[in-house]
Amino acid sequence: MTAIQVIKLGGSLTYSTLLTDWLERLDQDYQDTDVVVVPGGGAFADQVRLAQQHWGFDDRTAHCMALLAMQQMALLITGLKPAWHSAGSVAAIKAALGQGQPVVWSPDVRELDRAGIAATWDITSDSLAAWLAGELAAQELLLIKAAKLTPYLTLSELAEQGVLDNAFCGFIGQAHYRVRVVSGCDG
Repeated sequence: MTAIQVIKLGGSLTYSTLLTDWLERLDQDYQDTDVVVVPGGGAFADQVRLAQQHWGFDDRTAHCMALLAMQQMALLITGLKPAWHSAGSVAAIKAALGQGQPVVWSPDVRELDRAGIAATWDITSDSLAAWLAGELAAQELLLIKAAKLTPYLTLSELAEQGVLDNAFCGFIGQAHYRVRVVSGCDG
């Protein structure tokens, strides 16, 4: 089996052509690697935040809705890349690897509940990608952000600036994979 690369595509990439640019790049640059794409929630997650502010429902409900936002983004990605596989669990991802196409994770709330993932906005698709990379024994976790990034910042500094979520550094504390954060704007 080849090395597994988990690539988290920031949901904010959907606000421009950056998403399709990165999907094309993944098709071209990662042909000899097992790639698992973790979609951010994008505009769908933004709507969950707005709805929670308006209606005042609890974080558990918001968490479930945010996972649905990631699932919607997974559908968007596989709609744009129909040859790519979609998988909802770690076992399904493992089964789909090695078939020459990226696998897009559409996270299942039940699996995350069993793993003890807290239902809080401190944990976003960034931390979920880190968790998944650990579960898959990935070689690398690459987080692609729509924001321009200040060079040479540590992961802790990126979390302090809000580029990464508040729980991210805790999820990678015992990681056996390399972590890189890049600006999707730099192509």
